[in-house]
Amino acid sequence: MRIMLDTNVLISAILFRSENLSRLIEKVAEDYTLVLSTYVVEELKSVVERKFPNKIKAIEKFLTALSYELEYSPKSYDGTPLFEIRDDKDYMVLHTAILADVDILITGDKDFKDIEIERPEILTPKEFLEKY
Repeated sequence: MRIMLDTNVLISAILFRSENLSRLIEKVAEDYTLVLSTYVVEELKSVVERKFPNKIKAIEKFLTALSYELEYSPKSYDGTPLFEIRDDKDYMVLHTAILADVDILITGDKDFKDIEIERPEILTPKEFLEKY
């Protein structure tokens, strides 16, 4: 099973060292195929540089140590949207997950909750840990 993580999950797991999120990262990395998108990695670095500049090295260390597939995110999307989402910045996260054909997208962002698509399954970290 291929599982993609959203930026908010990575930030919380790396910077705030939540036990549950650390367990989630460990489980996904060990039992499944972790997938990150170029959009999420760029957003992760940008947010950390802006809000937590002293944590840049922790991000780099984490990304270097972790085994994952990197999926290219298009810079823009032309055409009819595949789904509606309130925050335009979130569109590319799910769009890349669809293009990469991942099974699950794990996010803590409430804007994803009301999206009804067949694939990927969208779960919060808590829902994923309860289900898997």
